[in-house]
Amino acid sequence: MRTSFSLFLISLLCFSLTSLAQTGLWMKYEKQFESKKSYGNPLYDVKDFSVRFTSPTGKIKTIRGFWDGGTTFRVRFAPDETGSWTYVTTCSDSTNSGLHKQTGSFSCVKKDSPYDIYTKGSIIHPKGSYYLTHADGTPFFYTACTAWNGPIKSTDAEWDTYLKDRVANHYNVIQFATTQWRGASKNSTGQVAFTGSGRIEINTDFFKLLDKKIDEINAHGLIAAPVLLWALPVSTGRELSPGYYLPEPEAIALGNYLVARYGGHQVIWFLGGDGQYVREYEQRWKTIGRGIFGKEHPGVVAMHPQGGSWIGNEYAHEDWVDILGFQSGHNASPRTQEWITEGPVAREWTQLPPKVFINLEPCYEDIVPGVNAPEVRNASYWSVFSTPVAGISYGANAIWPWIRAGEEIENHSKPHILRTWEESIKLPGSVQVGYLANFMRQYAWWQLKPAQQLLVSPTRRGEFVSVVRSDDRKTIMAYVPKPTLVKLYNPGNDAFEGKWFDAVANKTTAANLVLKNGFIEATPTASNDAVLILTKK
Repeated sequence: MRTSFSLFLISLLCFSLTSLAQTGLWMKYEKQFESKKSYGNPLYDVKDFSVRFTSPTGKIKTIRGFWDGGTTFRVRFAPDETGSWTYVTTCSDSTNSGLHKQTGSFSCVKKDSPYDIYTKGSIIHPKGSYYLTHADGTPFFYTACTAWNGPIKSTDAEWDTYLKDRVANHYNVIQFATTQWRGASKNSTGQVAFTGSGRIEINTDFFKLLDKKIDEINAHGLIAAPVLLWALPVSTGRELSPGYYLPEPEAIALGNYLVARYGGHQVIWFLGGDGQYVREYEQRWKTIGRGIFGKEHPGVVAMHPQGGSWIGNEYAHEDWVDILGFQSGHNASPRTQEWITEGPVAREWTQLPPKVFINLEPCYEDIVPGVNAPEVRNASYWSVFSTPVAGISYGANAIWPWIRAGEEIENHSKPHILRTWEESIKLPGSVQVGYLANFMRQYAWWQLKPAQQLLVSPTRRGEFVSVVRSDDRKTIMAYVPKPTLVKLYNPGNDAFEGKWFDAVANKTTAANLVLKNGFIEATPTASNDAVLILTKK
């Protein structure tokens, strides 16, 4: 009897361990392999280490593995089917039995989670669409906070505080740098991600610390948006940014390493940060992009160019590009306002293959005098409404460099004011961009596209009224930056219900509409900017 009970306990323990070992759907599966050989520089000496996974329904996924120090290699990916998966490894060094022709299996199950990234799936860009969705087709309104230095400099406690705040404020993406760059020459422990230029060496200790921070992004239900190769080719510190100085083969090798290391996370890749991707640099970046993303890969890919630059005509036909990002610049001048509302992005998106258009870096709150919450809101709403609605990013001048009391921004001039990152996540604009996201998600935002032709009277600079309309013509929205009468064409004299969304108070109230003679008129009740929402009866 005692023997039988002991066997029962052993069986129960084995079952429990097996259950714990099961990988959740859309969650990171990780497998460690031990090389039978030591390599001087595995990045070059092992040309290929990959794992061919076969799903329960027979689909094949080939996932690149990566070196993680010593003789340890790993593979990571997020399984998209429940059931039993099998795998077989391939190594360019076929004599290395620890890496070549290793076989195995694992089980993927549905696990309870409060987060869309694990219940609705990874972020994808459906072909022919202007927006992102989860794998199950649920539209994903991109709302990012720019924390370039956050994972590199933050303590664990700081990072947890920050991520919890972003979740509470309706953000769903965190943009950050993955290596040393002009804004951070080393991480919090004084390490760099790699050394060398013509031939580089990976510092796995740097990335093991970064792993924890990226794990935490996903653990809070957020998407990680890592910049693979910071690329600004001008200004102080450009010699620190890998996208600027690395030769193309090294840039591709580093990018492939990062994709292998973080491809098991829920991610949106930024190929470069602040790069100049056109003219003399165009072929370089197309070569790098194709070298990293020209084959099967996890996640969608964004381009993040310099301020005030537009790369749509050059990159819209690149199949590996999903998000044609733009950056409007860090001021609120009339010229910048006009660039957002009537510039090349607003004019030319209709002429290009469908991509996702997002302002990935509008003006940072606090960056210069005169850029405060109203200017952040203006830039954000104008940007969202200037192309098919897809999303927006927010930044503050102390969050991205992760400033603590008494610190300054590396390789950047001293600003007029420099708060701490903790103060900045509570700034009005920081909170109000969250309001914007939460407001948009209450509607079928993915159907909304620019419809400036509905506006009867053009508006002056600084008072530009942006208008979007749904594909079925049942919903119209107009962003009104200053209280003024809005007059829209309504040639069919259709009946509409109207509401005003107060962008500051985060409240929706009824709109007093005047419908007559083929027009709709409404005047905001708020003293600040607001959005008019018209719904056909």
